Order: sequence, then C-alpha cells, then structure tokens
Amino acid sequence: MPELPEVETVRRSLLPVVLNKPIITVQVNYERILQHISSADFKSALIGNEFSQIKRSGKYLIFSLKDNRELVIHLRMTGRLIYYSDQSIPLAKHTSVIFGFETGDELRFEDVRKFATIDLVSKGNYEQVKGLFNLGIEPLSKEFSPEVLSDFVHKRSTKIKSVLLNQSLIAGLGNIYVDESLFMSGIHPERPANSLKKAEITRLHGAIQTVLKDAIDNQGTTLRDYRTGYGQEGSFQNRLQIYGRKGEKCPTCGTNIEHKKVAGRTSHFCPICQKE
Repeated sequence: MPELPEVETVRRSLLPVVLNKPIITVQVNYERILQHISSADFKSALIGNEFSQIKRSGKYLIFSLKDNRELVIHLRMTGRLIYYSDQSIPLAKHTSVIFGFETGDELRFEDVRKFATIDLVSKGNYEQVKGLFNLGIEPLSKEFSPEVLSDFVHKRSTKIKSVLLNQSLIAGLGNIYVDESLFMSGIHPERPANSLKKAEITRLHGAIQTVLKDAIDNQGTTLRDYRTGYGQEGSFQNRLQIYGRKGEKCPTCGTNIEHKKVAGRTSHFCPICQKE
C-alpha cells in the first residue's frame, strides 16, 4: 500500500500538470470506486469544473475543486493516478476513472485490485470519509515533536510498532517506514511502547522524519505496483536498510536480518541492533 512518501510524491508530480484546466470529460469504468455518489452525479459535478489545488493528509489525496468541493482519494493497495499528455496512449487494463482536460491531456485512475476509493465532499466535510476524519498528526509537521511522540508512547503498553501504525495517532506511516525508522533508532518492534526511554523516543522521532524525507527525495518505494504521477517507479527501494531483507546481513553489524509478525504485519529487524 502506498504510504506517506508515495502519496506525497504523486501529489507533487501532479501539481504542475492538472491544476486550473477545465475538465471536459469524465469516464467511469468501475463505479464501485465512487463512494456515496452515483456515476451520473459524479460526472455532472466534475464536467466543467477544475482542480484548483492538491493536498495530502496521511495517505489521502485531496483535490480541491473550483466550486468549493473536494475529491478525497485513497489509493489503497494498488491505486495509481497517472497523468497522460496524449489521449491516444492505450488505456491500462484496470483503468477505473479518466478525467479528460480541455487541453487534450488526461488524468487516469488505474487500480488492479479495485480497492481504491473516491469521495466527493463539501470542502473540509470529511465525516463520511471515516479514515480521514479520524486521522492523527502529520509526522512531518511542526506539531509532531518528540514531546508529542512521548505522550503517545507513554500512555500505551502495546508494542511500539502497533502504536506507530495507528493512523489515528500518526498519519501516513505504514509497514515499510515503521520498520526502517525502528531500525535506524535501534528499537525492537515488539518493545512495549511505554518502556521506551526519553533518549530512545528522541532517536525514534528523528528517525521517522529522516526516513520519510529521504523517501520523498527518492520519489517513494516501488516494490511492485506503486508509480509516480508520471508513471515512473520510485527509487527508495534501493536505499532500504531492513525492510524486505530477511536473511540478508544487517548493514550495521552483519547479523542475519530476521522477520516475524508484529501488529499483524511482517516486520523486519536485526536481533543485535534492535534488542528485544
């Protein structure tokens, strides 16, 4: 599933090419992608409209429309938003929605697994988008301080990985970047959250922000499905230290990397650098 760096990369790549262009056609090939609205009403709302801004909140993309409504998009597991400058390029097999612009280019929503969603809401009215409505703090924001992270962990005896994956606490973190952040900070994913000391929390806070920024700089991690808004692969998979490297040598100490299920997710860790 695309995490914060992938969704932010899609946002940044689409900003220069889809804003302030009249939408003249909307083709819905898979109506179940639309939430709480019919295909006919969706087309009526979008045709003649324009995207005026694109924001990101956690793993959600929010397309502001010039009529003061918003499209809320969640890519889920395999969703892709790809900009095509040429309408003659053949459609991908699993294209769910196509937005055609007056300028002759298109924004296509492709989704192999068909779990992605689109909501059309009044600006800021996210009650019907449950995951977005209950979303926690942005980990790259000024508000996300070591003190805030300390407050989260010291109130909970659950495993630290479970706390970091909780979207109602910290928005946008997923399996890849939690594993990478825990490794960088030398913390085992099964440590009880409230057992972390002040210095460990400070290291973890710094690791989360460092890993996320580095991933964004490298346009995200492409393991299989994820692509940028231009259809390109990210490159952060080449910089992963621990995730997906079961049986390989730890880049720090040379011990074999291990993995196990933690918080329902396959978790990678070094048994020496991240002592339980």
